[in-house]
Amino acid sequence: MRFRLLLAAFAAATLAATLAFPAAAQERIKFKAIGQPLATGLIQKNREQPFFEHFAEKTGLPIDVDYKPIDTLGVKDTEQLRVMKAGLFDIVSLRVSQNSRDEPTILGLDLVGASPDYATGRKVANAYFDTIDARLQQQFKVKLLGVWPFGPQILFCKKPIAKLADVKGMKVRVYDQNLAKFIELVGGTPVPVSFADTHQSLSLGVVDCAITGPSSANSAGWPEVTTHQLPIGFQMALNGYAISMKAWNSLKPDQQAKLKTAFEGLTDDIWKYSEELFQDALNCNAGKDPCTTGKKFKLVNVPVTAADGDLIRSAVTKVSLPVWAEVCDKSNPGCSQKWRSTVAPVLGLK
Repeated sequence: MRFRLLLAAFAAATLAATLAFPAAAQERIKFKAIGQPLATGLIQKNREQPFFEHFAEKTGLPIDVDYKPIDTLGVKDTEQLRVMKAGLFDIVSLRVSQNSRDEPTILGLDLVGASPDYATGRKVANAYFDTIDARLQQQFKVKLLGVWPFGPQILFCKKPIAKLADVKGMKVRVYDQNLAKFIELVGGTPVPVSFADTHQSLSLGVVDCAITGPSSANSAGWPEVTTHQLPIGFQMALNGYAISMKAWNSLKPDQQAKLKTAFEGLTDDIWKYSEELFQDALNCNAGKDPCTTGKKFKLVNVPVTAADGDLIRSAVTKVSLPVWAEVCDKSNPGCSQKWRSTVAPVLGLK
């Protein structure tokens, strides 16, 4: 009997508290967010996760975010746009190349040869932002909030090289078809190998060279089985942040403005941090100081020549744009023309 009275009293008190503070109960907003995989390293760990874990503080909004790295969710990184469209999550740290099969338009952000360095990558991202935003809203009811880079994907070789053209006759580990076509263009033999298998493939001579970011190469021990690194970016490994239109439209205009400003601040920070990590990893791989984020090795750091720059930029018109345009125009008529009118001018292409 006493327990029932206590329960009734508790229920009455709870109801009274709810009625007394309806605004407080309604002011807090809860969002669910998909993050980058834990395995992607320091950007996820030191920039992305802290931002989401302190979301209300970072944005100045009454929003609490349930943030989960995608490799802890049981969701494939190729399915991000689908689960967002289905309404299962509110915010996504979008992996661009992985989701380009579902929406080829977004790969126009990171064509092989278009962004060999950070400055160019930033120009491309800014020029193409509105095109991707409009397409994602139309097809997936998702709004783009920001674009950021993991950083240039560069060349590692176990044979001496002095320039990019020296890969002629060599077997090169690649991770997508556009990259394979470019390696063929410069006379190399592209070999598709998973990242996890690349160290062994280099060690056994299955491949002579391989492409990834310098920080990833360092953590995976590639400098143990290679001798040279050429720090020219084949791709910038660009990614983005996006929010479902349902979540976006649930916010008032002033809240939307605050959220947009916060994500612009986050992506600006990641652009700077990514470049710092890139340079630090290059130093570590070559055994130089400062080296604060990785293990020191003794790779030869091959200077990037003007001819290398010309060669990598030629990939856009000779390989990556034609291959991508054919696929993109099939699913999104006028896709490649839109790229030519927005991105091509900042690259000096006609």
